[in-house]
Amino acid sequence: MTLKRSRSDSNEKTVEYIKKKIRTIDSPEKSINLYHCLNELGDHSLVEQIQKCLKSGKIKEATISSSQWSAVVCVLLTSEEDLDEFCLDKFVKAKNKHKNMEVLQKLLPVIKESRSVQLSNCGVTDEGCAALVSALRSNPSHLRELNLSGNEIGDSGVTLLSAGLADPHCKLEKLWLRDCGITDEGCAALASALTSNPSHLGHLSLTGNKLGNSVNLLSDVLQNPHCKLEKLWLNDCDIKDEGCAALASALRSNPSHLRQLNLSLNKIGDSGVTLLSAVLKDPRCKLEILRLRDCGITDEGCAALASALRSNPSHLRRLDLSWNKKGDLGVKLLCAGLKNPHCKLEELQLRDCGITDEGCVALASALRSNSSLLRHLNLTGNKLGKSGVKLLKDNPHYKLETVYC
Repeated sequence: MTLKRSRSDSNEKTVEYIKKKIRTIDSPEKSINLYHCLNELGDHSLVEQIQKCLKSGKIKEATISSSQWSAVVCVLLTSEEDLDEFCLDKFVKAKNKHKNMEVLQKLLPVIKESRSVQLSNCGVTDEGCAALVSALRSNPSHLRELNLSGNEIGDSGVTLLSAGLADPHCKLEKLWLRDCGITDEGCAALASALTSNPSHLGHLSLTGNKLGNSVNLLSDVLQNPHCKLEKLWLNDCDIKDEGCAALASALRSNPSHLRQLNLSLNKIGDSGVTLLSAVLKDPRCKLEILRLRDCGITDEGCAALASALRSNPSHLRRLDLSWNKKGDLGVKLLCAGLKNPHCKLEELQLRDCGITDEGCVALASALRSNSSLLRHLNLTGNKLGKSGVKLLKDNPHYKLETVYC
């Protein structure tokens, strides 16, 4: 468990605070059994341990009883400073869902006061989402980051969360929902919430959810002129041509905000990449990072990307085309775009793409024509010989900082 604060109270002050609270606390909202807490602590060793962990930022995984969790909450609530981050990633075991809920209920007062809440792989279900939404609704303008990745919250959990996101007072900026079992229904609820309150969320990850064509609903959000989404991760979401077409259409309507797009592990193929390349050509497009790992891209898709790099070369900084079997011809086509003197690409990932020394010759030629561009090049898993590797690694005129072959 990671806890970040700007400072921590002294042990003595904390113990005195707890003693005082035993006599005065009457808030059912905090629901902390302080008397039981001090009874079990005895010499206050756990309070001291928690304070030490607060300063170091870590609490090691251990078996913590109900009253000890109360002690954790109590110590966290004693500080006069704001709690910047509350992280329980993988700390609560998913095997015991009843205990997870019990712990989550105790931690709600702390979660409500946190700006960043990290609860990935904690066994949170739709019931936990209901508890979280209840707490966050009482203080919706405080939370800025929420990570529920790896929890089986499903469509019902996302629907509950979406009700909170639709609140005009909600100022959430980053939301991670990777591998949460979300399908069409949950995507629809999320899209509806973001349509109602689109101006704050800047980072959304829905990686590993089988959205399919329901990504069209998110495309409607992207078209909203008030949408401020800058980072969108949709890798391994079962998106195909139709979904890619909808995303491309949305980005053509409102191209200036998105900075990062991850569509890896979706079989969008050359047709999908061609549609996205048309967006990249738009001078208003400010996309800096594009990840298209294992998307079924061949020579045709590489030609479209190269054309985009020639037309609007100055914004894209990172391009990942790993695990697409485009071979040497695809790389040669791509290099035609890299030779543009205005190209600012700094990182190029081409892992396991069937490239040989012939492709290395094309890359070396592009680097000679525009030696100021690439800093990081990854060609791991390709069929390179010694001559190809030498071409890329032994030229002092290149500005490459890392080369993986």
